[in-house]
Amino acid sequence: MHADSARAAATELRIGYQKSSTLIVVLKAQGTLEKALAPLGVHVTWAEFASGLPLVEALNANAVDFSADVADTVPIFAQAARADFVYVAQEAPSPSAQAIVVHKDAAAQTVADLKGKRIAVAKAAGAHYLLLAALRRAGLTPNDVQIAYLAPADGRAALETGSVDAWVTWDPYLASVEHEPGLRVLTDGRGLASYQRYYLASKPFADAHPEVLKVVYDALVESGVWVKAHPDEAARLLAPVWGLDAATVERANARRSYAVRLVVPEAFGEQQAIADAFTAAGFLPQTIDTRRVPLWKPAPSKQ
Repeated sequence: MHADSARAAATELRIGYQKSSTLIVVLKAQGTLEKALAPLGVHVTWAEFASGLPLVEALNANAVDFSADVADTVPIFAQAARADFVYVAQEAPSPSAQAIVVHKDAAAQTVADLKGKRIAVAKAAGAHYLLLAALRRAGLTPNDVQIAYLAPADGRAALETGSVDAWVTWDPYLASVEHEPGLRVLTDGRGLASYQRYYLASKPFADAHPEVLKVVYDALVESGVWVKAHPDEAARLLAPVWGLDAATVERANARRSYAVRLVVPEAFGEQQAIADAFTAAGFLPQTIDTRRVPLWKPAPSKQ
């Protein structure tokens, strides 16, 4: 299809997101994108996913056009699967927004004490890299522990019932349990994993509809500013969506930067280090060069 006719056919934007995709959840609740894209004749549809990996799998399968924020690990797995995507935007680091949680009375006082223990984590999530980084610093490898790949809700249930000894998770799931009397945080991501979240789009959609992505990008930037400037209002909006009380939501939001910016090589962070860590641990079939994925840039404004 000719590029001009592809652009003319842009009538739908299919957005995939997670419960932790705060800014997209806010935009969805406020109807902001529908209003902003109406002049372009674009209809927005939404699909929620349990975690980042199935979300980018949907992007690769052309089931969604745009992926709301996923942890820095997730695009690497998408790249390994030869997905045709571009990095659209990046949130500044939020290392304390993910952590390893254990029972309050657990014998483990350090990550090294988890040797031989059962640990729940969502595969390919940012928390998965946090686990690898924490094990490495403790002198352990993934083979020194028993990893159970579970979605966040299942990971929490497994920890609470004693099916696993530790759970590696992220906000808002972390905020929902960190004040539970029977649980405690063993370590968070500070000094281990910077936890930058990325917004992605399928490359065919990005090439054909740059004007749509520009609207989405601008809305995300504004949404991030609004959430940080209005913590009470944002918490009240998100609380029923997340099924949490407003105080817990506000605590989770305080740990996320929500500073949306274009992805430039200087701000690409630890993507290659993450890819190398997963390759060394045997989770990726081959070495990944993260620089091979295009970084989207909006077209210069017309004067």
